[in-house]
Amino acid sequence: MNTKSSKFTTQVAIKKNEFEWISRFLYERTGIALNEGKQALVMGRLDKRLRKRNLTTYGEYFALLGRPGYDDETTVAIDLLTTNETYFFREPKHFDFLKNIAFPQYQRQRQIRIWSAASSSGEEAYTIAITLAESFHSNDWEVIGTDISTRMVEKARRGLYPMLAADKIPRQLLKKYCLKGREEFEDFFLLESAIRQRVHFSIANLIEPLPDLGMFEIIFLRNVMIYFDRDTKKRLVEKISERLRPGGYFIVSHSESLNGLDSPLKLIAPSIYQKAA
Repeated sequence: MNTKSSKFTTQVAIKKNEFEWISRFLYERTGIALNEGKQALVMGRLDKRLRKRNLTTYGEYFALLGRPGYDDETTVAIDLLTTNETYFFREPKHFDFLKNIAFPQYQRQRQIRIWSAASSSGEEAYTIAITLAESFHSNDWEVIGTDISTRMVEKARRGLYPMLAADKIPRQLLKKYCLKGREEFEDFFLLESAIRQRVHFSIANLIEPLPDLGMFEIIFLRNVMIYFDRDTKKRLVEKISERLRPGGYFIVSHSESLNGLDSPLKLIAPSIYQKAA
């Protein structure tokens, strides 16, 4: 029997002290709080990394993180633990708000800039771009997407997605803005270049000093703050709202709110806030 391969016949279990260590590490690096009960998530995301490194415990693996010479592994671990589900036209009422309320208010200005502050693999940012292309009166617009995950940013920049991801895109928009792959890319579609050229992705850790992104009329920060504690949320909202122009809109997910954070933003619709003009 090949003992080297047989020792991984079952998933390695994470011990209590190991889970506590990775919880502290992730909180310090990203602000994300891994609550009790997330052990299965950690094991599901990192099990393959133990196998790749031929390690038998999470303690051995965690000992590598943050050590000189293991920067790439540290990045991979953070990427895996911070990647969240996303899809095109998620929470469609937000995009109806853009078309029907926000965009008409910006008719007098030619340019509009929107930030997808936790863009993951890019579906949100490209949905915003398609909505702009369809509904904004001017062609002078830009979408910025940022994410902590290097892997997700690289995927977003490609703008290439499996055909299953097209299910949420209205058919007329799919035909207008997406190209069906051929040969080895037969099961994929690509956002057309006119959309991809207007969406720019970069790496950013929201709890660290932000890159110079400029100012925005609208900022999306959806399905992120549910992972932060109250103090981290407060600091994050203060920091991000500084990038929002007066009168601009800050959009969170329907499962989130800024209640009790004493922010400079006023709730104007469910999950939609506005900065004073």
